[in-house]
Amino acid sequence: MAKPEKIRVSSAALHTLVESMFVKLGACAADAKTIAEVLVWANLRGVDSHGISRIPRYVELFESGEAKVRPNVVVAQPRASIVTIDADGAPGPVAMSRAVREAIATARNAGIAWAAVRGTVHTGAIGYYTSQVAAAGMAGIGIVAGVPNMAYTGARGAAVATSPLSIAVPSSSYGEVVLDMATAVIALGRIAQLRASGTPLPEGAALTAKGEPTTDPNLAEIPLPMAGAKGAGLSLMIELLTGVLVGNPVVSRFHSGSEDGKRHRQNGTIIAIDVEAFMPLAEFKSSVDATLGTLKGLSRAVESAPILFPGERGARVYREREAGGIPIAVGVWQKLGKDAAKLGVPLPDALPPAA
Repeated sequence: MAKPEKIRVSSAALHTLVESMFVKLGACAADAKTIAEVLVWANLRGVDSHGISRIPRYVELFESGEAKVRPNVVVAQPRASIVTIDADGAPGPVAMSRAVREAIATARNAGIAWAAVRGTVHTGAIGYYTSQVAAAGMAGIGIVAGVPNMAYTGARGAAVATSPLSIAVPSSSYGEVVLDMATAVIALGRIAQLRASGTPLPEGAALTAKGEPTTDPNLAEIPLPMAGAKGAGLSLMIELLTGVLVGNPVVSRFHSGSEDGKRHRQNGTIIAIDVEAFMPLAEFKSSVDATLGTLKGLSRAVESAPILFPGERGARVYREREAGGIPIAVGVWQKLGKDAAKLGVPLPDALPPAA
């Protein structure tokens, strides 16, 4: 009998595992819990490329000194609606979750808040943060820029980052409506998944290290921007509104030729908009429901293909995985097991195979 390609683990067990690993790595209990919540949320939503498979990368960043397991995060509020967070190399989930809390609290008073994060590392699934803003009854916008890994129209090689963008709003009947997208045709994490499974990439998604188009996941190194120059331009503007705005530019330093410029780092922004500054929250949610209901009631281009709103598929996967366990590739689980063993953390038992 062939071995299963994936095993299933309950979200609670996975959360405990991740939290325990980061505590062993030296994180405080609160930070370890936050990291676990963000990573497991990604797996629950089906964004496995940004879930627990990222743990080895965080370990590498701690070991290289590019990230700090016990950062000295400094928060300042230079204006009524602006918050700055010097992350001091904090893991992305820690820094960005702090930005969410500060943005929500500030928007309660000012109506809107711009929380800028300076000098963090891999932030994880950005939709997690905007969904938290939406759950607080606000509209949330999140952007992140980092080290160049994506092509830019007219340039050779990696020029800008696959900068993600997320927008989320609350509703009454549909939960949080969450758009979570990268400015690339395909994310590097997804390329890694296709490489592991031996699945070809779609045409027009990536380039080789030499800048040649490829569908071979083993040769793909540089994602292409979505919609060509539009995606490239959007990524550049996100860099200007994150890194450049807080005095921590990434793109210019990366291409300067200096060794420091190649170090991994990211900058991000969370914007929170208090709906109550415009109208009663219940009225807004009702109107969102009406808009989504109208969209889903339109004639379908293909009768068998449903009309989905942003985040609907992820919410469905979340419910399924919360109830039936999170599927994890055997290779990812084995790698995680080795890292956990080094830390003296036991792996939880897998759930029995589905009937």
